[in-house]
Amino acid sequence: MRLGTVKTHFAALVVLVSLVLTGCQSFHREPDNRLYLQLGERAGIADVVEDLLYLIVDDTRISHQFKGINVAQFHRNLTDQLCELSGGPCQYSGREMRESHAAMGITDTQFNALAENLILAMEENDVPTAAQNRLIKKLLPMYPDIRHL
Repeated sequence: MRLGTVKTHFAALVVLVSLVLTGCQSFHREPDNRLYLQLGERAGIADVVEDLLYLIVDDTRISHQFKGINVAQFHRNLTDQLCELSGGPCQYSGREMRESHAAMGITDTQFNALAENLILAMEENDVPTAAQNRLIKKLLPMYPDIRHL
């Protein structure tokens, strides 16, 4: 084989290996944690959940649904759930939504009241509107399990 041919084959091999390695890198992306960061990470999410709990207590449309709950456990579970859902490093270990809401008979009014209170809690914690909307969008798929339609 001539030297020119060897150089050409070597150059082609280098280009091919570069393309393969570049392609593999595109399959290994870091998780998207922008929403988690916009929510203030775990501490910010915990603050939102705490404010949400105060709003729930004062909201006659839904407060009765939360009577007798373990507030500390609810706070921890909801914080973990929102943290995980937003791309954070937390892991939700609570019950499935369908299981935990099965006997509650939640109405659309109650569901919307909780969503409204969550938005108010995020506003109180200066969560940007775009981040609020992204979180609500991630929560919407849970609606059928909560409402049992």
